[in-house]
Amino acid sequence: MVRLAEEQDFPGFLGLAAEVEHWFGPMVEDTGFHDAVHEHIRRATALVAVPSEPDPRGGLLGGLLFGAQAPVHHVHWLVVSRQARTSGIGRELMEDAMRRWVRGPAGIEVVTFGADHPGAWASGARVFYERLGFVPAEAVAPGPEGGSRQLFRRTVD
Repeated sequence: MVRLAEEQDFPGFLGLAAEVEHWFGPMVEDTGFHDAVHEHIRRATALVAVPSEPDPRGGLLGGLLFGAQAPVHHVHWLVVSRQARTSGIGRELMEDAMRRWVRGPAGIEVVTFGADHPGAWASGARVFYERLGFVPAEAVAPGPEGGSRQLFRRTVD
């Protein structure tokens, strides 16, 4: 189930971040990341995927921080938990975001791993975005861990 994130989901975002810090760099202790999550929750531009049965540990299956400013929207952060990868959760989060916030004509941009980054294939991120209709574009500045990054774009009519 995908829904708008609420403040009580903040620990779940940190749990997701902990799973991917080896690819993205430090986030769990980063106050800038904390501020971004809280701001997206306040602006109602954060989504979470939760289990159909409540998890007593408060774990999230996935989370998305979305820049809903037309005409070019931005996927600021999208992570699916290890246990839920390849289950369609990422696609559900993106489809929900597009239903809520994207009206064509518009563009959507996301920065993901460069082709030579180990996380590019281990995470499946590049293939994921390509299957959603995103096209690789120019290289951008390396991530905080020093790995390459690339911009992906999608046009919505």
